[in-house]
Amino acid sequence: MSTEIFHDLEAEQGHLEEVLSGLPAADWSRASAADGWTVADVVLHLAQTEEAVVASASAGADVVQWRDYADNVDEAMAAMVRAERPAPPEIFQRWRTARRAALAALQRADPRQPLRWVTTPLKPRTLATTRLAEHWTHALDIAVPLGIDYPDTARLRHIAWLGHSTLPYALGLAGQPPAEIYCELTAPDGTFWRYGPPEADSSITGPAGAFCRVGARRLAPADSGLVTRGPYGAAALRVLRTYAL
Repeated sequence: MSTEIFHDLEAEQGHLEEVLSGLPAADWSRASAADGWTVADVVLHLAQTEEAVVASASAGADVVQWRDYADNVDEAMAAMVRAERPAPPEIFQRWRTARRAALAALQRADPRQPLRWVTTPLKPRTLATTRLAEHWTHALDIAVPLGIDYPDTARLRHIAWLGHSTLPYALGLAGQPPAEIYCELTAPDGTFWRYGPPEADSSITGPAGAFCRVGARRLAPADSGLVTRGPYGAAALRVLRTYAL
């Protein structure tokens, strides 16, 4: 994974910033597609997690411990949002500041040194990939309910890579053997992205956008149009994740 991830992360965040800049004030209090969260809550969550990136990359910084809020990550993130909820203009500016600071911190960090993150330390480029995946997912949470067009781009290849690369871990958590899975995904421009060994006896094929949405838990595998083959293809699609487990 090259430093291109940093440029694509910046572009994904920039696209979201354009969307948010054009929102009427009333839309910030509307329900997002993230269960129980308004649009403002989603952006606050992104601000909080970008601030956590900065803290993790800064030597001696005080990193927020999610276990101080709840017993699992999802509940902790929700508790952190409930604990603050300032006015939307403040949230927007806070995220704009934090996302730029986080990107700069990741670019400065030693690429070989893992940074503290949620449940597993991650190297800066991998952490940047998870940040791109989270911003893309939450951008959909905002754009879809508001009827805003948010087309898929080539940046999804980072998210697809993330989902595929973590499949052995996800399968293991589900009590399945860490099988090799071949993925052949159709990119937004009609080309193909291929991950894993072609000779693997289990595979997932179909649209990259659907693959990424399943991994983000924004689309059910049965509704995705993705085709699975072999002894572990369907199981791999069920456990696919593009966010912290």
